[in-house]
Amino acid sequence: MNGLQAKLDAFKADFEAGNPPYNAPSAVIEAMHRATAELKASGQAERAMKTGDKAPPFSLKDAEGGVVSSSELLATGPLIVSFYRGVWCPYCNMELQALQSALPAYKKRGAQLVAISPQTQPNSRRSARENGLTYPILCDTRGEIGAAFGLKFSLPQYLAAFYQKAGIDLPRINDDPEWTLPMPARYVIAPSGIILYADVNPDYTRRPEPEALLPALRNAAR
Repeated sequence: MNGLQAKLDAFKADFEAGNPPYNAPSAVIEAMHRATAELKASGQAERAMKTGDKAPPFSLKDAEGGVVSSSELLATGPLIVSFYRGVWCPYCNMELQALQSALPAYKKRGAQLVAISPQTQPNSRRSARENGLTYPILCDTRGEIGAAFGLKFSLPQYLAAFYQKAGIDLPRINDDPEWTLPMPARYVIAPSGIILYADVNPDYTRRPEPEALLPALRNAAR
């Protein structure tokens, strides 16, 4: 039970069983399952950026307002990019923590790591603070970079209503009137800009293990 996915599965089981402190109504859980199934069926994950594609360049502000450029990072070696939904998502927080634990192994192979979400700078600072992160947390205003990677999607109205009732007000969290999110995704990008590894999953409860990136980083070194 030490792996990332095992932890996510355990959390999901507790959440859906209504074990304390969770008491999500069955209608909410059914809505989440329905929305995930619809996103899978849409085929959007298959159309997103994948291995062999040229990654879209980006320059985004970090949690403190500094500008981070993918071209500058790639000039020093391979780049790991992780797209996540926001600080309000427990699955994302567990993934961010797992990536932090793997950071020394990534740096040993000459790679840098950034995480990207559509949330505002204060919420990104909260992500870094509450998860003990030392790598850059970048703010993708209006989800433009997520869209460039093919990850941005609109939440169905029935799910947005449940989110809002639960206090997850995405227009406020993201400073964006649209109810949109990126599909969770993780990429390894070579200094040339070519994607060496891609994992895009419309099911936000599924995330690859941090060590899954290591073969791609070895290829980047060669």
